[in-house]
Amino acid sequence: VMRKLGPDEAQPSLALGVLGLNGLTAYFGLLDTCNPQAGETVVVSTAAGAVGSCVGQIAKIKGCRTVGIAGGPDKVAMCLDQFGYDVAIDYQNTTDLGAELSAACPDRVNVYFDNTCGPISDAVFERLALHARITVCGTASLQEWEPIPMGPRVHRQLLVARARMTGFLVHDYKDRIGEAVTQLTAWIDSGDLVSREHVLEGIDQAPGAIQMLYRGENTGKLIIRLD
Repeated sequence: VMRKLGPDEAQPSLALGVLGLNGLTAYFGLLDTCNPQAGETVVVSTAAGAVGSCVGQIAKIKGCRTVGIAGGPDKVAMCLDQFGYDVAIDYQNTTDLGAELSAACPDRVNVYFDNTCGPISDAVFERLALHARITVCGTASLQEWEPIPMGPRVHRQLLVARARMTGFLVHDYKDRIGEAVTQLTAWIDSGDLVSREHVLEGIDQAPGAIQMLYRGENTGKLIIRLD
């Protein structure tokens, strides 16, 4: 997804994050695919990431209760202090993710924005509310596909909850980029939407940056700045 930047862009790097692929993914993946309603509970995996942090904030703008799942105390703190989640769960340092989800979602889960699949999603699927909506945006926890990874079968949970699970690719919305950028910019200007960047200097940082992404060590949108 590409767009031409104008000379009046106050912070061009935002076009790589909240006003680029990540923000567009959050905007359309949440609003168009899941249509969250005020008062509903929205759960987001990789909640402190470039996409997840936008999803959580947009859900709050729409009046939802937000529960973020992130890895490590620093990212949990970011979810609560910077991105406004009502509850944040550290999946790396819990002995019972399901129990923490149940406590965080007493009325179950109306919307799940899935950036990971895997065990985190397995726990969420057991707690779907009636007519829940799920956006499948990423499969970060499934790094190997040979052999095909196996996990709990989710069809029963989807059936009983009469839930809808939708695969999402932002490229399907290329004709509506202007609409999203206009709204996202308005939220940034009003202070309702904030973003965080993790900037590395120089192209020689690229190999390590990729590993950093997979280890979940970046705190914000990971950007390499060139001289």
